[in-house]
Amino acid sequence: MAVNQTQSYLMAKFEAMGIRPQTRLGQNFLIDLNLLRLLHESGNIEKNDVVLEVGTGTGSLTAPMAEKAAAVITVDVDPVMQNLAKQELFGHDNVRFFNCDILKNKNKLRQEVLDAVYEELAIPLSDGTKRRFKLVSNLPYSIATPLITNLLLTEHPPVLMCVTIQKELADRITAKPGKKDWGALSLWTQSQCRTEIVRIMPPNVFFPRPKVDSAIVRLFLDEKKRAKIPDLKYWNEFSRAIFFHRRKFLRAELCSAFKDTIPKLRIDEIMAEMHFDANVRAETLPLKTMQQLAELCRKELLKLPEKERKIL
Repeated sequence: MAVNQTQSYLMAKFEAMGIRPQTRLGQNFLIDLNLLRLLHESGNIEKNDVVLEVGTGTGSLTAPMAEKAAAVITVDVDPVMQNLAKQELFGHDNVRFFNCDILKNKNKLRQEVLDAVYEELAIPLSDGTKRRFKLVSNLPYSIATPLITNLLLTEHPPVLMCVTIQKELADRITAKPGKKDWGALSLWTQSQCRTEIVRIMPPNVFFPRPKVDSAIVRLFLDEKKRAKIPDLKYWNEFSRAIFFHRRKFLRAELCSAFKDTIPKLRIDEIMAEMHFDANVRAETLPLKTMQQLAELCRKELLKLPEKERKIL
């Protein structure tokens, strides 16, 4: 049975072991047991789920997930904390530990972790039910954006991502067109997922306390939306490029992004085809319109030799 890892429990444990949390590694432990339970329950974990957890910490979330899931793949960059988690999780044979950075680099996930997930997904349950991939984690702030972004670039992304992240990032993921937080991450996530904020959390529910508010956010994969994207890699690059210089006019953004590939005259023609005003800005345009614009530009790139199809 999982131990209630309150602040007093963790402080006593760390003191006995002669260790302390390392904030540079994003070690902010969720000590409000009601919110920890909410995070766990919001993951809707069932017996056919393969759960990826990034940031094992002391195993406070790992343990209740392991009691419900088919398998838990848990990753932590700190070997000391993960060894502590292994002690807490003794007897949970469906947990696989990885002591590494989940990011090989900012644009690529660690392949051995993904391979472990896919191995578990390939195992059918006794009733023949297929397993499902989920991400449920109290994420270190610094890896949240590249992790979510890169998981959505994989061939088999999670059907649900339920994570604690900075509130600022949660606002960007769930933003609406015309709002200050509407940007590249909004486009990327909402083009493939239904997104929602479950709960805003103040700093005092963590130990040590971060300097900002956090949020539990959920992203539900929408296969129909995802299937409508002709080229995921291109769409990801387009989304980032079109918001590279916020507050610039859209035409200037397009000219900058495609300066070596699409002539300015053709960009003006595309603007006219889309019935855009000369002063329109990217942050005012809804997802559907952005996707239509991206596709017109992609068709222009397809006229070029493959090695020349670049977005800057």
